[in-house]
Amino acid sequence: MFGVLKPCAHGAAKYGIDPGQWQAHMCGLCLGLRDGHGQLARAATNTDAIVLSVLTEAQAGAGERTSAGPCPLRGMKRASVVAASAPGVRLAATASLLLGAAKIRDHVDDGDASAVARAPMRRVSNTWAARAERQAELIGLDVAPMLNAIATQSALESRAAAFQAQGRAGSTSLDELTGPTQLCAATLFGHTATLAGRPENVAALQEIGRHVGRIAHLADAIEDLERDRARGRFNPLEATGTDMPRAYELLRESESRIRQAASEAELDQLPTVRWALLDPLASLLRTVGRGLGLAVGHTCRTPAAAQQHSPYEFPSPPGRRRPSRPGPFKAGGLILGVYCTGVACCVDHTSPCTGEQKDAWAKNCDCGSCCDCGECCGNCCGDDCCCGDCGCGCDC
Repeated sequence: MFGVLKPCAHGAAKYGIDPGQWQAHMCGLCLGLRDGHGQLARAATNTDAIVLSVLTEAQAGAGERTSAGPCPLRGMKRASVVAASAPGVRLAATASLLLGAAKIRDHVDDGDASAVARAPMRRVSNTWAARAERQAELIGLDVAPMLNAIATQSALESRAAAFQAQGRAGSTSLDELTGPTQLCAATLFGHTATLAGRPENVAALQEIGRHVGRIAHLADAIEDLERDRARGRFNPLEATGTDMPRAYELLRESESRIRQAASEAELDQLPTVRWALLDPLASLLRTVGRGLGLAVGHTCRTPAAAQQHSPYEFPSPPGRRRPSRPGPFKAGGLILGVYCTGVACCVDHTSPCTGEQKDAWAKNCDCGSCCDCGECCGNCCGDDCCCGDCGCGCDC
């Protein structure tokens, strides 16, 4: 979970959100880490932890702001930022320290650091983990299960590597290897609802977090696969015999589960949640798909409709004729059918894909027109562009 969630400033404008919100949360987290844990801890600031602060405030309403002094990253300007004492910032700080500790430990275990640097890096990792535990006490979060899960990751990977060396790749499941990441993300996401005083959202956010964790782990494994092969390092896809089409299918499956959980809890009706969580995940999947050389098709359907159509068919939205297409999309020998990503045109898989305009902040378009380019995006740059054509310089 490092840098997976990257909200786009253009997307904020689309939803009527002040793009400065992101910087307010980022600076609040950075200053919270500095004030509570020292200057070095600021290096643990990452976008995925910032989203926890954003989600907490989205559910609870705008929180306290404080004035921050000049900073080089803001062009030496002052700014109004989320207070370091805000519950969401404290949760984000806990997550940052945990993730930072795990990442440093990862680098040491993988041999990325020189022999001289390993001992100091281990000390920093242990210090951050201990401080995360103390920070968590302030917000009523039990991090012991997460620390235990992180500690088991190395043993899981060693066992999978041993099976792989014996020619038994796949004896350890991919879900086992991604399990610790899923548990940590589920715990952190679920606690945003607790801090916001919304206990009815806890289960949905735990489910969302679990799949965000799986996406983060799988996306990292996909990105590192060739490099890991070249260096003879462990990679969960190689160790479990998971090929790229299957890995990408699992990413899509998790994204679909996230949208379903968000819809059931009506979290997808919050523009901030769509901007900070749902749209960045869709962007990540498009980026991964392009990197794999997959031609990603777009089709809107409900689960019932999905049972009536082949994954490679493109049924027309009700009441609208769709231009004819070739059957499956093919690229590099791979064939991939993809379900509705639910961004911009498809707010919740039923509206407006079914012609029902339900949300005032949704784009006034339908999938039969705006998505004929073969991929539907957040349409961040205007009403008339689709992915790859906007030229805005962002990867939304």
